[in-house]
Amino acid sequence: MQRNEPISTQSDPFRQSHPRTFAVMVLLGVIGLSASSGCEGPPPNATGANPTPVSSDSGLVRLTAEKLKTAGIVVQPVTRGEFRTFRDFPGTVEPNEHALAEITTLVRGRVIDVYADLGREVKSGALLALLYSSDLGMAQSAYLKATARLNVADRAFRRAELLLKEKVIGLAELQRREGEMISLRAEQRETRDRLLLLGLTEEDLRNLDRNHTIRSHVPVVAPFDGRVIVRNLTKGEVVETTEKLFVVADLSEVWVTAKIPEKDIPYIRADQTGTGQSVEVHVSAYPGQVFQGRITYVGDVLEPATRTMRLRLALPNSERKLKPEMYATVRVYSEPEPNVLLLPESAVQRDRDRQFVFVQREPELFEVRDVQLGESNGKQIKVLAGIQEQDPVVVKGSFVLKSELFGSQI
Repeated sequence: MQRNEPISTQSDPFRQSHPRTFAVMVLLGVIGLSASSGCEGPPPNATGANPTPVSSDSGLVRLTAEKLKTAGIVVQPVTRGEFRTFRDFPGTVEPNEHALAEITTLVRGRVIDVYADLGREVKSGALLALLYSSDLGMAQSAYLKATARLNVADRAFRRAELLLKEKVIGLAELQRREGEMISLRAEQRETRDRLLLLGLTEEDLRNLDRNHTIRSHVPVVAPFDGRVIVRNLTKGEVVETTEKLFVVADLSEVWVTAKIPEKDIPYIRADQTGTGQSVEVHVSAYPGQVFQGRITYVGDVLEPATRTMRLRLALPNSERKLKPEMYATVRVYSEPEPNVLLLPESAVQRDRDRQFVFVQREPELFEVRDVQLGESNGKQIKVLAGIQEQDPVVVKGSFVLKSELFGSQI
């Protein structure tokens, strides 16, 4: 070791001019050296030392009897059971097209009166509106004229047959009159068919033949019991045959249509007719109510743009709660998987990528168990590894245990 050289007082002008100040500086330097050469922290038992952290390797949490009572801990044994998952798909409520009628007029006319308002319940055959149509009157007039000419031609032909037997007329005259009769018969049949196309019934035609009274009023009637969901006419307007005057729907049963993504098609099960599977329907208007429906149609072709399959189901709607154009959620369940180890969702706690439960070891002692989980249906979750059947697992209040566990590791 190299010896410290003596400090020369002659070579230090500061020491010569300020002897007391220099002495104080030397003393402070000595104190600093002694402090740096000692311990860098307080002794183990010194006041203010950091407490020893609780080891987390044990994975045990102990609660006092008081905390156990206030936490509301509920313990249940792990059991096996039947497990089903589900998928939700967006859908729309629609009228049953088999009980839907878009009512038009078969003849151009002017609206005389309207008897059915929007939303009204109507019975089969109920009068919805009354039109006046000159076209219908002209068609009836043409039918009556054709019928009269046919009667004249028919009598003329029969008289000609008698005259031919008496050799009063020749065969050519008989054939001429027969041709006129056949032509007028075709004309009369044509006018009759036109009246049927314009909405007249066989009974109407019999009355027309009997009374020869032309009726120019056209009644618009309901084809079956239902509700008027569309009305597109007002009193006094002229309507054409292409216009939709009313839409009547029987809403005692409605349809819900949904689009199923390609990856979820295996959830849809149907028989050879494409029907049979029971599904649930939820609507936001009734958040706590579940509507049961049955699949009535499964699409055979995917939509190229969306890669989805069309699905249709029928729902009873006796209380008329489901309205057309409502948004709905279609919930389809998978096939049940038997003998599966199950846990309630409330039993599982998560921390980053870790999933764990608390198993009761003693009345006030709980052990942390990492678990490997499978699919969940929102209420139960499938257990793949980590616990066994009949293990006592905390199913309620496990968040309190999680807080105690991580609080002890701070």
